Amino acid sequence: MKIGCPREIKPQEFRVGMTPDAAREAVSHGHEVVVETGAGLGSGFADADYVAAGASILATAEAVFETAEMIVKVKEPQAAERARLRRGQVLFTYLHLAPDPAQTRDLLASGVTAIAYETVTDARGGLPLLAPMSEVAGRLAPQVGAWALQKANGGRGMLLGGIPGVRPANVVIIGGGVVGTAAARVAVGMGASVTVLDRSVPRLSYLDDVFLGRLTTQYASAAAVAERLPSADLVIGAVLVPGAAAPRLISRAQLATMQPGSVLVDVAIDQGGCFETSRATTHQDPIYEVDGILHYCVANMPGAVARTSTQGLGNATLPFLLSLADKGWRRACAEDPHLRAGLNVHDGQLTYAAVARALDLPCVSADTVLAA
Repeated sequence: MKIGCPREIKPQEFRVGMTPDAAREAVSHGHEVVVETGAGLGSGFADADYVAAGASILATAEAVFETAEMIVKVKEPQAAERARLRRGQVLFTYLHLAPDPAQTRDLLASGVTAIAYETVTDARGGLPLLAPMSEVAGRLAPQVGAWALQKANGGRGMLLGGIPGVRPANVVIIGGGVVGTAAARVAVGMGASVTVLDRSVPRLSYLDDVFLGRLTTQYASAAAVAERLPSADLVIGAVLVPGAAAPRLISRAQLATMQPGSVLVDVAIDQGGCFETSRATTHQDPIYEVDGILHYCVANMPGAVARTSTQGLGNATLPFLLSLADKGWRRACAEDPHLRAGLNVHDGQLTYAAVARALDLPCVSADTVLAA
């Protein structure tokens, strides 16, 4: 199979869809890999690294899209990239379709077969291609929140860990999954006073055991969230409904109950955001203020640490990438129900129910597509 890796064109996105190691593995399986020149530079990989791995370097994104039978990316295809997709081609990347009707329409119109990293599953019910980026975003969230709390950046002027005689910042993390756990680990390590809210009592029990009482756990009712806001200096939204739009957990009216200069970090912004006042921002212009409350809503947070993120993502995606290339998408999805869960679009049909519900569009099952 001819596998193509274009340079990411989303603003301030420095990751790349394939590492040189992944290219070498694919070439060793008998596949041809083409990479757009400069695609890996943001992650510290030169064109020469890909050539040494057996890949070919092409001068333009157009050439990559024209040559490749499968396109491997990181972020959802931008409008210019969507115009280059064609029927019969496979797209393997993050999609996050539920809050993005324009992208969904374009993918359906292209006829492409699109497999979304974020809905591929594993035997434990996890999301193995989302997990490494969730780990990165979770660990970054307290770090960027601490930066935003600095007075020069518009925040309350608080040190996350405090000092002897001065209380630390109160950090409220809504969601105790991969993102929330990673965020809690860093926030606790920085010396903050941390509360994690989640709707799973077993998960709260797990966090209580793992952190040995160094954080507070609370059931995530609407009343509990409202109760925590007046004393919160930093709120991290870490909720996820796989493939669907994120639930809105904090309304604009509730911002009035928070202290001016407090910070909201919305890690769920890729899925539409979990705060009513959230809107996607970039690394170049990451924060904005609404009613005195700072919002950090960067839609590709892991892109800030591109080398770590690219290597972590590459480790997770490689087995699935090789399966798709070795067997073809149809056989690979037929034989692996976890990869099949990643199928979101095929030949003008939407194949993921949560996205269809979010966008009020018709849907066919992946099993139906495979049986056709």
